[in-house]
Amino acid sequence: MRIETQNYNDITVIQLQGEFTAEAVKSFEDIVSGAFVSQISGIVLDMSKVVQLDSRALEQLVELNEQCRDRLRPLKLAGLDETCSKILEVTRLLPQFDTYSELTEAVKSFA
Repeated sequence: MRIETQNYNDITVIQLQGEFTAEAVKSFEDIVSGAFVSQISGIVLDMSKVVQLDSRALEQLVELNEQCRDRLRPLKLAGLDETCSKILEVTRLLPQFDTYSELTEAVKSFA
């Protein structure tokens, strides 16, 4: 999986591309840790190019959501495709997240 970050003022956008599986979790955790250190006030995950989520990735999303709620503000998920949205729905995790169809909407929701 490819992971890139961009900052919009004090909001960090983490763009994920490919299969978000157990193999990618360590890299993802490292990026998130770096974001928390840099005094941000919110995180948006751009999921528009994620094609697969496995159980370990789902666990990581839940953990990150809890960390964001404890430290900052709720995690925002943007651009979920039909497959990823369905995975979150079937696992009954979807209601735990603030989801947005567009990245810009998610970033603006912190205003």
